[in-house]
Amino acid sequence: MDICRWLGIERPERERDVLEAVCEVLDHLTPSRAHYVAAFAYLLGRVAGADVEITADERKVMERLVAREGALSTEEASAVVTLALTEGHRFGGTHNLHVTREFAAQTTDEQRMGLLRCLFAVSAADANVTVLEDNEIRGITRELRIEHADFIRARGEVRAHLAVLRHNL
Repeated sequence: MDICRWLGIERPERERDVLEAVCEVLDHLTPSRAHYVAAFAYLLGRVAGADVEITADERKVMERLVAREGALSTEEASAVVTLALTEGHRFGGTHNLHVTREFAAQTTDEQRMGLLRCLFAVSAADANVTVLEDNEIRGITRELRIEHADFIRARGEVRAHLAVLRHNL
């Protein structure tokens, strides 16, 4: 007899991997490719949601980038982005580091730099890179072990949209 049942305690359901729901939509990809695209979308969502407001422009950019990165149809990319945002909101900070480390472990320096440019593209989609978004991107780059100089270079590409600089002028 199961001791938990005997004590009247229900076992918690197996904890779902934060990327599992997204990977299910990408079942036509190899598992490693599906995990890559799921983590890519999740990290874009971290930045889009950093200021608690995901604009339509940010979402459109996310969908375009996910479609391109995963070679997905518009509908598939939209589903992936929706799930990534939902799972990111649901699991929040408890899984952020796990997803970022998983992404880092399966990518090249070039892919991580590509992600960095995409993170800034999402944050600048509404022509306003908030301090919260900028800080989230910096945190992600630290987790990915991207050099600070590379972060500064990528940030320079969206300099005109940095809220912190516009408010100090």
